[in-house]
Amino acid sequence: MRTFGAEEELLIVDPESGRLLALADLMLPGLLPPGKDVTGVGPSQRPVHAEADFSYELKLEQIETQTRPCLDYTELLRQLRKGRGLADGAARVHGGRVAALATSPQGAATHLTPKQRYQTMQERFGLTVRNQLTCGLHVHTYVESPEEGVAVMDRIRDKLAVLIALSANSPYWNGAETGFESYRTQAWNRWPGSGPTMIFGSLPVYRRVVTRLVESGVLMDEGMIYFDARLARLHPTVEVRVADVCLRAEDAALISVLVRALVESAAREWNDGVDPAPVPTLLLRMAAWQASNCGLRGQLLDFGTFTPAPAADVVRALVDFVAPVLEEQGELELAREGVERILAEGTGSQLQRAPFREGGLAGVVERAVEVTMQGAVTGEPDAAFRG
Repeated sequence: MRTFGAEEELLIVDPESGRLLALADLMLPGLLPPGKDVTGVGPSQRPVHAEADFSYELKLEQIETQTRPCLDYTELLRQLRKGRGLADGAARVHGGRVAALATSPQGAATHLTPKQRYQTMQERFGLTVRNQLTCGLHVHTYVESPEEGVAVMDRIRDKLAVLIALSANSPYWNGAETGFESYRTQAWNRWPGSGPTMIFGSLPVYRRVVTRLVESGVLMDEGMIYFDARLARLHPTVEVRVADVCLRAEDAALISVLVRALVESAAREWNDGVDPAPVPTLLLRMAAWQASNCGLRGQLLDFGTFTPAPAADVVRALVDFVAPVLEEQGELELAREGVERILAEGTGSQLQRAPFREGGLAGVVERAVEVTMQGAVTGEPDAAFRG
């Protein structure tokens, strides 16, 4: 069974007004080992706790949690909850909370994390950086080799839009109703290195494409390769980056299970000599846009025919597609039940709308904090790390 893990980007908010708080530079030192030099601002390297890592993101209004490699849904869910709880504890020390929202319902000025790279990005990309505040769920799945990783990316690209719909959690953007279930997808795809990719066919072609993109001068470096799925630079994994951060930790763990099953299914296809589906990249963009717009409320593009079909049918078809792998790993019933739960209860985007009707955007954030922390291990990080 392949190991897998997840990164979650979380917003830092005022629990009463719902407005953003630029606290990441105050929170991170409390999440690091005692005595660690925190002079300057940069990613954390290794907190004391064995189950969670944390790092800065582009803006000080967000923080990223990272699990360690896991073998099953239960362990991953536990680590996700632990990371949320520790991050929230660090925020509470400074009067804030964390919320698993993929975009901010409240409009506010944001603050660039004071790193030279981010400053250079702002000078280079202007308004795209100034407006950028999105939170995603990035799932890492182990691959045996970079060659296998590229083969996997070629064979999962036609199915990733379904994950956008299943994770949709961003209907509001800077004080406005967007008309989208996952507006994060729209905002994120303003980056030049983002979105679905071609079929590479081999590792040398993948490397050549990445090199050409960087040599074009449009991207600053390889770190700005923001493909929907990419080879991780620091880990032997394929990183799938299409999902919104999920309001419920259970949804994040479920989507991670589906990603791992997709990776394993694709690797088997490659080993069996099954070619990738020759879907034009433009059709993949159409599928992603539709998923971003409608979520699970309407129709998606079926990943087999790329014609409209009821969203519930497409999501169930994805589970059916990876069912052999899920069954082998004892996760089929869990996946089916999890998908039916989301279809019945709604995605994070759908869950945000009820508190909006009752309490406006501040009510959305207040309720989001509560749902984010359901099942989380709470407590101040100092006590959790050093007690």
